[in-house]
Order: sequence, then structure tokens, then C-alpha cells
Amino acid sequence: MARHFVPVHREGHKFLGIGALVTLVAFVISTSLGLLAALVTLFIAYFFRDPDRVTQLRDGLVIAAADGEVAEIERVLPPSELDLTGGERVRIVTHLSPFDVHVNRAPLAGRISASVYVPGAFVNPSTDKESEDNERRMTVITTPEETQCVVVQIAGMISRRIVAFVHEGDSVGAGQRIGMIRFGSRVDVYLPAGATPLVSVGQRMVAGETVLADLKSKEPEREARRN
Repeated sequence: MARHFVPVHREGHKFLGIGALVTLVAFVISTSLGLLAALVTLFIAYFFRDPDRVTQLRDGLVIAAADGEVAEIERVLPPSELDLTGGERVRIVTHLSPFDVHVNRAPLAGRISASVYVPGAFVNPSTDKESEDNERRMTVITTPEETQCVVVQIAGMISRRIVAFVHEGDSVGAGQRIGMIRFGSRVDVYLPAGATPLVSVGQRMVAGETVLADLKSKEPEREARRN
């Protein structure tokens, strides 16, 4: 039974505590209010769940940073705030629903060579313009071979805080937890220059497990269909 238990990330502990206290008070006032508060508290526990993941560790693999559905795959310039060279890169946009796991993970192993936080608005980041206006954190991971991958966490209408678990100068392993967006909605991964995506729009991502690209493979970009 223990293996089926999914722990709650420490970022959710205080929210659970508040929820439990409110639930107790609500039950004193009214059973129906207490049941409603209990449901909200259970959802908080569900939202902040932090399951273990099994990450493939072969060199060259780029792993999904977030759970959710791939909304866009396109070639664009990386964020200007990062001053990266090499021209356009493939950007994989993953949208998270309130029911997805919101802990984000490192796509590959390396060093955090840049971590840039930009304060902003909290609107639905469905377009590039809205994403540029929203609160976001951009993290660059550089491998010993100087390969660079970028993770951009973007806050949305409900999310109100991007939490970083790692900082500039830290070393990370592939699949390691690097942060979360509280009640967040979008994570972009900019693949290393020249990388070909191995996922498709509409595909479900599992952070720390789904392979986004293989830097050692010459396989062309895949086609897909919804069945």
C-alpha cells in the first residue's frame, strides 16, 4: 500500500494546514460548510502532490519539464533577456491544467548558468504577447559540452507565485525537481540548438519521464494523429 501513497510537496504543507483549520471551524458552524471545506482541502493535497518519476539517464536525452498537454511546437528565438546565441530554437509549449502535477523538472543534467525572474501580470498565457507580459522565470541549463536548454515557467490567471528550488550556479541532474508554479498554467522548453522534437502537439507530457528530444539521434521530426 505504501507505494501507492503520493506525498505532498513541502510547498503545500502550509496551505494544507490552513485548509485543515478552516475545515474544523467550518464543521463547528455547519456540517455542509465543513464538507465543502474538506473537499477544498483534499484538492489542495491533490494539487501539491509530488510523485516520484523514473527518468532515463542516457546522455543526449532531453526530458519533459512539466506535466500537461503540448499546445505548440515551433521554431522561435529564445527569450531576449537571456542573450543566447545560435538563432532560432524549437520551443515546446506545455499547458498545465489545475489537475496536473505542478512540480517542474530539469530536462537534462548540467549547471544552472542563468536564472532570470521577470515580474508581471497574471492573465491567461495563451499567446506569446500575454506570456511576455506575465510573471515568469527563465532557467538555462548548460551541460559540460556547452549544450544549453531553457525552461520558462509562466504564471497564469490562477497562479500567483513561481517557486524556484535551484539557483544560478547549482548543478542539476536530469529529471531533478527545479521548481513549481503554484496553481500554474504553462511551461516552455527551448530545445538545444539543432535538436529535433520527438513529441507532437496534443500529446500528454509526464515531467521527468517523457523524452522530448534525443541529441544523439538523426531521426526526423515525427508525425502524429489523434485516434
